[in-house]
Amino acid sequence: MKLGRLNHIGVATPSIEESIAYYRETMGAVGIADPFDLPEQGVRVCFVDTPDSSGEVGKGTQIELIEPFDENSPINGFLAKNPAGGQHHLCYEVEDIGAAREWFEGKGKRILGPTRIGAHGTPIFFLHPKDMMGQLTEIMETPRKNAHGSN
Repeated sequence: MKLGRLNHIGVATPSIEESIAYYRETMGAVGIADPFDLPEQGVRVCFVDTPDSSGEVGKGTQIELIEPFDENSPINGFLAKNPAGGQHHLCYEVEDIGAAREWFEGKGKRILGPTRIGAHGTPIFFLHPKDMMGQLTEIMETPRKNAHGSN
């Protein structure tokens, strides 16, 4: 298994609309996608594009704003501990999600739940923060064109 690029940083928020305003007005973001619901994962999602090293927006690492979809959202627990929101997870790309899952399992890392389809329309899984230097870590298969929020 080979580590791929940092695709996005997940930021939990109690309000996507307020977070969009922050990224637009305070941080000067210009590439902000329309929010969309992922009820099967219990979240509402919005991607904020950052520029790459040449300054081209939409080619750098993304910020994934995640808001609870309903009272059963897994984000609710995080927001109970962090009412203003904050960094929730890091997401790295891999070419083969099945091989990556086997790799991490072989290293004794705890995988949280089954592999499922994430916000970019590609397979993902999460690794327990206690096994990943205290960081909830998402592993995702490299997105193809025309996926939600793909670069």
